[in-house]
This record gives sequence, structure tokens and C-alpha cells, in this order.
Amino acid sequence: MSKIAETELYAPIKAWLEARGFEVKAEVGAADVVAMRAGEEPVIIELKTGFSLALLQQAVARQAVTDAVYVAVPRWKGRAGWKAFSGNIGLCKRLGVGVLSVRLKDGAVEAHCDPVPFQPRKSKARKAKLLKAFSRLEGDPNVGGTRGATVTVYRQDAEKCAIYLNENGASRGRDVAGGTGVENATTLMRDNHYGWFEKVEKGVYMLSESGVAALADAG
Repeated sequence: MSKIAETELYAPIKAWLEARGFEVKAEVGAADVVAMRAGEEPVIIELKTGFSLALLQQAVARQAVTDAVYVAVPRWKGRAGWKAFSGNIGLCKRLGVGVLSVRLKDGAVEAHCDPVPFQPRKSKARKAKLLKAFSRLEGDPNVGGTRGATVTVYRQDAEKCAIYLNENGASRGRDVAGGTGVENATTLMRDNHYGWFEKVEKGVYMLSESGVAALADAG
């Protein structure tokens, strides 16, 4: 299969714009495509064979001329292609850049978003969860940018429960909770995510061999 050229996008984009009453010209100044309609701001479209940082940088640079800036790329292929494409639509919305796709086999053009100011919707629940995790995480046990295992609030709580059991022997969950401040101690030990706990009887837990080894390693 031959490689797609940016020039293959121009004719479909030009026809799509002309059908909407625009006068269209290519390679005007630094812009790939400029479209004009009486009484309106110019529309600029940057053509690329795929999304890239360079394309987004070009589009943002064109916003110094007009707010009506679009990027145009070939239509995606397959589910994986759509997943990547939709992610880029979200990014362009945040940049205030419109997105057009071109289906090369028949020249069909589809507008996925228009260049309008973006105001992200805040999630109070996510913010509360983040602030709670920040306040409960003791110290600063991780290194920013770490890939792989990190020390979480959950792990710190599990360690508190393990230390309590190591010092006090088999204990009821409510006693562990009272002695450690881990409100969900019973649930945490029952779920036994790290394999550190063993159930002795209903509501009573002791430290497993893995738990003893984990404390020894931590010490």
C-alpha cells in the first residue's frame, strides 16, 4: 500500500468547505488551507497524514490569526485506531481546535468537533478522593515518576495492622482498628490483598508467615 500524502486530503476538504459557502485557497502564508466566507473570520485547516505533536503545535500557532482553526487527518481504521483518534479529539477540544477526518476512498469529510473555548468539568468526587489520599499518606514515601510498585495509603494501613498483630498476637478487627486508627481494619485483613493475614475465627486475625517476612524485610 502506497503512503498517504497530505495533498490527498486537500480536494475533499476544499469540496466540503465550498459546499458550505466558503472560498478556499491552499498554501496561503504558513497555513495549509484558508477558507473565507463573507462577514466571517477566516478558517484555517492544517493537513496531516496523522496526529502528531507538530500538527497540534501548528494549529495552536494559527490561533494567533483566527479562533477558527481545524486539523484534518485521514479517517481512522479499526477499533484501536478509533480509540487513539477519539483521545486526540479530546485533546484538540481542550486546545480549542476543531477536528476533521477524511475518508480517502470516497472523499467523505466528517467534523468531529468545532474550535470553541473549552472549560473542563471538575469532579468533586475525584478531587475529594485525591485530597483524602494526600492527607492520609504518611510522609513522602515515593519518588515522582516511579513506574511499578508505589507505597499507597492502603499499604500503609496494612502495615499498621500487621505491626499491631505482630505486637499483640491474634486480635479482633475492632481492636486492631482502635489500636491503629485504620477504620476498615477488619475488611482490610479479610480481603488480605498482600497475603499478610490469617483468619483465626470470625472477626479475629493473626499475622501469616508472609506477614512476618514482610515486616522483617521492612525492618
